[in-house]
Amino acid sequence: MHDLISVIIPVYNSEPYILECIRSAAAQTYSEFEILLVDDGSTDGSGDLCEKAVREDERVRFFRCGHKGVSAARNKGIKEARGKYIFFLDSDDLIHPQLLETLEKLSEENHA
Repeated sequence: MHDLISVIIPVYNSEPYILECIRSAAAQTYSEFEILLVDDGSTDGSGDLCEKAVREDERVRFFRCGHKGVSAARNKGIKEARGKYIFFLDSDDLIHPQLLETLEKLSEENHA
């Protein structure tokens, strides 16, 4: 059994990028993870896309907070995280499918 990893994605006006970001996180070879989307008061359609992701994937959770900045959004994600490990991902970035698997393996091998 592997440990849960919480992938925290702060979201602010990321409508053009957020679905691809979520897809890259969801496509991991490591299976024990959750994705926490934290909307920092977006004024575009980002929140609607995040809600769609929640409906499509049970590993995704979505939280809204007022526009307080990326640090507040990350802190909200930390508060809601259930994982042993936390990974921050920006809403306009993509990750390699083996990233979480590699990080978990190295963390365990090095007693991080």
